[in-house]
Amino acid sequence: MNGILPLWKERGMTSHDCVFKLRKILHTKKVGHGGTLDPDVDGVLPICIGKGTKVIEFLSDSGKIYEGEITLGYSTTTEDVSGEIVEKQAVDVPFSNEQIDKAMQQLTGEITQIPPMYSAVKVNGKRLYEYARNGETVERPKRKAQIDLFERTTEPIWDEVEKTQSWRFRVVCGKGTYVRTLAVDTGKALGVPAHMSDLTRTASGGFTKEQAVTLAQVAKAMENESIEQILLPIEFGVKDFKRIDITEELWNKVKNGMRLPYQEFGFTDLPKEPFAVFYHAKVVCLYQPHEKQKGIVKPLKVLQTE
Repeated sequence: MNGILPLWKERGMTSHDCVFKLRKILHTKKVGHGGTLDPDVDGVLPICIGKGTKVIEFLSDSGKIYEGEITLGYSTTTEDVSGEIVEKQAVDVPFSNEQIDKAMQQLTGEITQIPPMYSAVKVNGKRLYEYARNGETVERPKRKAQIDLFERTTEPIWDEVEKTQSWRFRVVCGKGTYVRTLAVDTGKALGVPAHMSDLTRTASGGFTKEQAVTLAQVAKAMENESIEQILLPIEFGVKDFKRIDITEELWNKVKNGMRLPYQEFGFTDLPKEPFAVFYHAKVVCLYQPHEKQKGIVKPLKVLQTE
């Protein structure tokens, strides 16, 4: 079985839990996911099966869309609602829409983030959450993140009793963005502790929530022998690459991994980006410009050889 599946991950499960269950449902070991989701977060989780696992990295590189909620008034160890409170400061006077929108606007474009201690980023061969669980602190590496859109989607609600203020948001971002940290940094811009109090991923890997299927739906499709109706071909994973269809003569060179002049693929100029090579309507490999040999392109990744 080969292909790509847009799964809807439910809350309370890790991304690995989903992979583990799908291996049993689909009766295959070769299953991987394109982009981890925290257990408390639900949403779109692209799943790659069989030869589809070869395009995971390209699904992970594509943009993501999230919808969630930010709460001002206290911060937590995990930067979301599941953590223990580490700092509390009453919001005695609610912030205006203008103040909130300005703080969020400051966090768009290319920004620098410091990953949460409760994250899978490795430092000295050890994941940050392992340090956090042991009560250890370690210097965290700064990372660049691309935020295309970060906007408030509801009127802020001020809780006069709890002295907190919350509102819902939508963010369109690139690979490796920590949305939890966006919430915390919004609070910092306003001068108060904050955390992410809710989150759902509504799009990832080119899939939207409308296309996603649950584990129960996948299991039912397997029972009804209709899995092909929800399983997309691996070609979906390279849809953002320029497509080049080749002849049998050129295929005999490509399948052997040959480095070739760019003109053989019909280009009039050396392509600047990798491109997808198709043979008999199936993607067989990705080629890219050679970094040292002028006018030559070479295989980036072989996807199918038959």
